[in-house]
Amino acid sequence: MALLEVEDLCVEFHGRDAVVRAVDGVSFELQQGEILGLVGESGCGKSVSSLAILGLLEKPAGRIARGQIRFAGKDLTRASQAELRQVRGNRLSMIFQDPLTSLNPYLRIEEQLVEVMELHQGLTRRAARDRAVELLARVGIPDPAQRVRAFPHELSGGMRQRVCIAMSLLCNPEMLIADEPTTMLDVTIQAQILELLRELRRERKMSILFITHDLGVVAELCDRVIVMYAGRIVEAAPAAELFRRPLHPYTEALLKSTPRIDQPNGGVLHPIAGLPPRLDAGKFEECTFAPRCPRVRPACHDGEPELFPAEGGRLRRCIVPVEEMP
Repeated sequence: MALLEVEDLCVEFHGRDAVVRAVDGVSFELQQGEILGLVGESGCGKSVSSLAILGLLEKPAGRIARGQIRFAGKDLTRASQAELRQVRGNRLSMIFQDPLTSLNPYLRIEEQLVEVMELHQGLTRRAARDRAVELLARVGIPDPAQRVRAFPHELSGGMRQRVCIAMSLLCNPEMLIADEPTTMLDVTIQAQILELLRELRRERKMSILFITHDLGVVAELCDRVIVMYAGRIVEAAPAAELFRRPLHPYTEALLKSTPRIDQPNGGVLHPIAGLPPRLDAGKFEECTFAPRCPRVRPACHDGEPELFPAEGGRLRRCIVPVEEMP
């Protein structure tokens, strides 16, 4: 059985004048010890999906309109707040994109780490502090016994992100959601963070849902990839297969807009023309990518395609024949 099962997830945000369906009919599974990449441009529903999994949607505006989220067999959409608090931090943890907003600027690192273990594991303050220092050392922070007494603003961006990773590991969770954890870091620190995540998977058989718009990071880290566009999944495939041969025009366009290290000056980049559709427009009467698609045909305007199986156990939401893809 998969550790995480998301089935037909729909998330809506109710505004004053409109209802925005940010996630629409998303289904996927995450296996034990697997790293699954969730990719797409800003606003496609990646982060909203992760917040829905954790029960952290901003209410009353945001809500799960339908669908199920099962973690280790338990339906989190039906869990009480008390039950969710037992899952969050203990068994399911998250690294957010910006460590400055994840850490309390008025508290020392020690206080923030110790509080988690006192609350979730009932450790004494001394035992919790020893565990905090041990984890800071594990994530590569030099002189952890001193750094644990620092305030967040006294640490570099890379160190703050390592503190957030350490915080997410305090209770030995089975699954980690990493929401663009390397976006604000330089490439050297990025590489160190990615290697740390790989080590955690090897050592603890931890499952990781890695959310990013960086296809280079996906190629280096992930086992499988889900590509999202306008709140929907448009393609799912093993990472190596997706990069070898994309089966959806949006995936193809993403790859063509990404610099390549094997070509001079990164190669020729092809930006994706146009803009994503508004998600408050109700039911779509055509493929959501049709207005931007270089392979569009008349049938693409007849309705939104279903997500259907393709070769090698892959999924694609497109009526363009596979033979016409690169």
